[in-house]
Amino acid sequence: MKGINAGNDLRGLLGLNNSFFKEASGARVLVYHGVCETDPTRFNSLFLSLKTFESHLQFFKQHFHVISLDEFYAGNFNSKRLNLCLTFDDGFANNYKYVLPLLEKYKLPASFFITAIREAGYDILWNDFLAIAQKYGPLQWEFMNDRFKKDKHNSYVSQSSGKMLKGILRGRRFEDKAAMMRVLGSLIDIRRNASETDHWLQMTFDEIRQLSLSPLATVGCHGYYHNDLAVLEEKDIRDELVRAKNFLEHLIQKPVDALAFPYGSYSRATITESRKAGFSRLLAADFLFPEDRNDNGMRERFTVSPYISVNNQMMAIIHGKYPR
Repeated sequence: MKGINAGNDLRGLLGLNNSFFKEASGARVLVYHGVCETDPTRFNSLFLSLKTFESHLQFFKQHFHVISLDEFYAGNFNSKRLNLCLTFDDGFANNYKYVLPLLEKYKLPASFFITAIREAGYDILWNDFLAIAQKYGPLQWEFMNDRFKKDKHNSYVSQSSGKMLKGILRGRRFEDKAAMMRVLGSLIDIRRNASETDHWLQMTFDEIRQLSLSPLATVGCHGYYHNDLAVLEEKDIRDELVRAKNFLEHLIQKPVDALAFPYGSYSRATITESRKAGFSRLLAADFLFPEDRNDNGMRERFTVSPYISVNNQMMAIIHGKYPR
């Protein structure tokens, strides 16, 4: 993969990729999460630096055709360009702080999929809390009648089952995730470093409202607690989605009919309950069932990477996959 990327970058420096970029066609929905000024991979692989993100937008403006989620679903494509729909998951405050001003600067639309975690009384998602705690927390600690110890990657691992805590909690209800935050929160202050706020802070109610007022922004739903909807019981899926939809619609005073599945994870029950809750546009990562390709309401998305150059990222977007 390194050799392929290096070769692509060399051709890019020589301008040999320009015709390939301009002749690209088709349509792709991209997934971003957070944008920060420095050290984007400090806690996870979901962030880009502000400089890199702006470079993406500059490239899109020059070579591709960026359209809104409404236009993407309507099929309003430019047949001579690669059509892109930009989406952001998780509702980070950095989306309002950094992303929206850049979208306005380059006049490019995007959709933002936001949870209702603020209504639940939190300003951080459980998985972001755990990521920070694993970096700064104790070597080992006790939780849920088990002992968790850091492995060589700083991930907490159950000493009884050998499973990572992140995976264990992803399959559980939010009450257990909240308990994790209470216990680890008593052992370490994750808010001690103000410079890291961009890596975890969620948008406030007012920031979500202000975001929704921009003609370039579409607000969608990303669940209530950022739970994995595929592992929930049907009634719990329905409850989460109805509550999240009601929260967002009441807050922004607009209909919210688009849902991005947290982690890209879903089941047949998830799809059924999502539609019952009033979501007509469902966005996954990869389709998990063959019939999804014939579902007019569903779309796949392609997640950007913080580990490759802008040139190689654009090549991957066109191909719809990363080189192995």
